[in-house]
Amino acid sequence: MRGVRAAAFWLAALWAVFALAAPAAAQKRIALSFDDVPRHAGAFLTPDERTERLIAGLKEGGVDQAAFFVTPGNLEKPDGEGGEARIDAYVRAGHVIANHSYSHKWLSRTPAADYIADIDRAAAWLKGRAGYRPWYRFPFLDEGRGDLAKRAEVRAALAQRGLANGYVTVDNYDWHLDALANEAKREGREMDMAALRDLYVETLVGAANFYDRIAREALGRQPAQVLLLHETDLNAMYIADVVAGLRKDGWEIVTIDEAYRDPIAAREPDGWFTNGGRVAALAQDAGGAPKDLIDPRTDEDVLTALFQARVLKDKR
Repeated sequence: MRGVRAAAFWLAALWAVFALAAPAAAQKRIALSFDDVPRHAGAFLTPDERTERLIAGLKEGGVDQAAFFVTPGNLEKPDGEGGEARIDAYVRAGHVIANHSYSHKWLSRTPAADYIADIDRAAAWLKGRAGYRPWYRFPFLDEGRGDLAKRAEVRAALAQRGLANGYVTVDNYDWHLDALANEAKREGREMDMAALRDLYVETLVGAANFYDRIAREALGRQPAQVLLLHETDLNAMYIADVVAGLRKDGWEIVTIDEAYRDPIAAREPDGWFTNGGRVAALAQDAGGAPKDLIDPRTDEDVLTALFQARVLKDKR
């Protein structure tokens, strides 16, 4: 455990460089998006409580419009009961919804025809719904990995259907911190909830600054960023803190509609590296090495070490 604590200390020290490196500037703009809606239940909140708190937290943070990427197949799962009403609640609160496939498949592991049919199945569910935007977000940010021919086939299918790529630019493992906290909660472990909040905010603000730096260095400008989040208990509990942390660091929160009007929306990457988001993919096109374009905390071992050292009170 001493080794884990030491590793976490140095990781935190290194991360502070990323979190504080970017200057506060009006050009730092970011929109919020949430995937996998309706998501499975967590250990802290019921699905209904989570939606209520997420809507309240976004309102408290002054977020006028976020995007919720819907996976309608989740409605068929046990935790999907009431999911349609929760989706409608997000829209009534001023947010928008978009296509995240029906079954959340990996493109790299699925025949193109089957994958496209899954997009169409989700589109049929979304058609005519209030708040709908014609965007498609690839599950797992998997655009085919190295299979560029398959990616081209799916891109053509999206274009034929009038669907734009609902890309992200700020990748992170918010889902892993949520999984760690939920596991600890279910096991009855004692946690420092203030430390969890601080670790969570620090991680997301640091990720935003990491990709802001990549954009400035590789693209020569600061595009409107799109933060990848998931419909988790931690986001319901801490989204207002995340927004406050971003603003304190100089970020302006913009609507998702504004973010997707940025010129990078029209720049489909040529290379295979899309699992870090669009800024990272365009940076690779410009000659960047993928290993240098990945946020240091998009690593389960790194986050687990930090969680164990800073959040868990009952060390085992």
